[in-house]
Amino acid sequence: MTVHVAAMDGDAGYSLLKALRHTGVTVLYQDSDLKVVWAHNLPAAWSGEDVAGLTDADFLPREAAERMAAAKLTVLSSGRKQTLEIRVSAQDGVRWFDVWIDADRGSDGDGTRGLITTAVETTEQKRREQTLRALLREVSHRSKNLLAIIQSVATQTGRYTDTLDGFLERFRGRLQSLASSQDLVTMSNWRGADLRELVMGQVGRYSADPGRAVRISGANPYLNPNAALHIGLALHELAINSMTFGALSKPDGVVDISASLQTPDAPPAGLVLDWSESIEPQPDISPEKRFGSVALERVVPAALNGKGQFRVGRDKISYTLLVPHGNFAID
Repeated sequence: MTVHVAAMDGDAGYSLLKALRHTGVTVLYQDSDLKVVWAHNLPAAWSGEDVAGLTDADFLPREAAERMAAAKLTVLSSGRKQTLEIRVSAQDGVRWFDVWIDADRGSDGDGTRGLITTAVETTEQKRREQTLRALLREVSHRSKNLLAIIQSVATQTGRYTDTLDGFLERFRGRLQSLASSQDLVTMSNWRGADLRELVMGQVGRYSADPGRAVRISGANPYLNPNAALHIGLALHELAINSMTFGALSKPDGVVDISASLQTPDAPPAGLVLDWSESIEPQPDISPEKRFGSVALERVVPAALNGKGQFRVGRDKISYTLLVPHGNFAID
């Protein structure tokens, strides 16, 4: 592309430069020795002073100046336009620019009188691209984690289920539990989930009157995504068990859930989550191991690097889960 500066002389040239003032487009003219003749809309990241008579090396970082000079020498020798991307360190971080370099030939087309450099800042676009790439990596990472959890749930469900219908029923319920917890995590922009909101989402839906049947007391920490998914799964197993022969199977039944915080220097350190409910008196025998108790005592605690204990007494069911620091935050 050939650019004739002469065509910009006079009122037309002045009007064009004035119009550029509102566009954020930088225009810089240099002679054949690469010295600046004039510059318009020069970015503050390049220079805050008059650059007339200077070369790129006088006001740009060395790497950017060297790349600009190499491209401009190519334009001077070939007359062909060059484009490149440069970055410049500024007080508020790195700034990115797309740059176009054109030869300015005389009106007769003979010889190159100078160079016209046009630059547009693309910092915000660059940052959006970097943010999008980071988000895509995060989505990929979390999707793999979620698939691993689903695979584990499917394996354990199959191990403790005798029939295909039984497997499908239990597996669907556990998938719905994970989906419910995942909805909370997604709505928080992947930050996690509020404990009380998680409890009501997983347990409250199994009662016609959750405000009465589910009593929550104590601390209300904000769980990270991994903790939200696994604690949600534990709450689901407890709720299903309660619906079968526990408090939620009776019109007047009540489930008590409490959360207490322990300081790091007073073991057990972290969050202690307690579940308690009354059941019809029955012989005090150890229940047969099934996925529910395995999830509560092994799967969930292992995922949180914590500990879990599920107890079935003669007239009471209780569960205690220790969630170490690092799985939650306190507002």
